[in-house]
Amino acid sequence: MPDVKPDIILKYFPDLSEKQLEQFSRLFDLYSFWNAQINVISRKDIEELYERHVLHSLGIAKICTFKAGESVLDVGTGGGFPGIPLAILFPETQFYLVDSIGKKIKVVKEVAAALGLTNLRADHLRAEQVKEKFNFVVSRAVTRLGEFYPWIQGKFKKESLNAIPNGILYLKGGDLAEEIKESKLKAELYPLSAYFEEDFFETKYVVYVAQ
Repeated sequence: MPDVKPDIILKYFPDLSEKQLEQFSRLFDLYSFWNAQINVISRKDIEELYERHVLHSLGIAKICTFKAGESVLDVGTGGGFPGIPLAILFPETQFYLVDSIGKKIKVVKEVAAALGLTNLRADHLRAEQVKEKFNFVVSRAVTRLGEFYPWIQGKFKKESLNAIPNGILYLKGGDLAEEIKESKLKAELYPLSAYFEEDFFETKYVVYVAQ
């Protein structure tokens, strides 16, 4: 097993505490272990975990700094992205990760427990079954924006605490003009290439839809 370190995370987030750095450092071994049993990340991608999964998830943090007391719903979290990296980065914010595939949520719960993440809950649910309200909804390319929006409509708190209003922060790649037009949503695009210099991020965006 190669020794893969989270240096790329420190490159862009140099102010991590020792505890956060330790948590990020443990992600590779934890995901390697669980991925061998329950495939949540493409096998060939595991060595690129920090760039393609962890740093990609943290792209959301370049657009929005979550505050203490805010709550964030991660829809279709899969193995815990973007929710787990964001929960490490924002320990004062509450994260709720849901996915319709039970074995993926098992991995999320095991990784979160191993890291001691007390600000994260995870359940085997579809987004439509979630009854609570949140400041933000995050997700990583689970479906087209127009299909995604009805799942989470009405799940937002009225009061905003943040510099940007409550809303959706959606990680997506490629040419999104048609998809946004089709969704009829007023969306703002933030290219991750403005924050991260690696080639992987050239066509990656955070799509923000205020509520």
